Amino acid sequence: MRKYVIIGAQGSGKGTQSLLLARDLDLVHIGVGDIFRWHVQNHTKLGAQVRRAMAAGELVGDDLVEGVVRDRLEQHDWNYGFIIDGFPRSRRQAEFFLESYDIDGVIHLDLPDDEVRRRVLARRLCSECGMDYNLIADRPTQEGRCDVCGGELVTREDDTEEAVTERLRLYRRKTAPILELFGRKEYVVTVDARPGIDAVQRTLRKKLGLPAPR
Repeated sequence: MRKYVIIGAQGSGKGTQSLLLARDLDLVHIGVGDIFRWHVQNHTKLGAQVRRAMAAGELVGDDLVEGVVRDRLEQHDWNYGFIIDGFPRSRRQAEFFLESYDIDGVIHLDLPDDEVRRRVLARRLCSECGMDYNLIADRPTQEGRCDVCGGELVTREDDTEEAVTERLRLYRRKTAPILELFGRKEYVVTVDARPGIDAVQRTLRKKLGLPAPR
């Protein structure tokens, strides 16, 4: 059984790299952001709280995040392990996680702020099915329309210049220091997230001592 955490600023490719690793190693991918977006789209009480934080470019509160993660992991559907994306985002969350689970590795996707802005501001989301697009590397066949369902592509509510700047500030101040905490236990591998998807995946697997992609 393998258990990994993947950390990086928005737009660094956490979701993409997690899914590639999960597919080949039979891991369960747990995307905390995906869970929150589901609640937002389905207008739940939790979704309303998340939406307010996201719109302001703020990180969701520790208690709320820890509760969501705990509930998800208690489902115990991860027979071969998991890779968790979007958690922890603060030192307190990291301490909670280390107390509860033995981690095999923390993957840190390193991306400069200017590249974060470029990638994030190019993201689009289907208003109907929720399919993600990026106008830099994953453009739809028909401009402004989803290839899957034909729905309108929209900018995420939290993907504005102001919100991106605020989230980056919070990431550097609150989230990045957790790497130091994990690093004391020699868990962390840092990977340059600027190259293409396949190159990043090969590098992180080499650093983790895992087989090359199939």
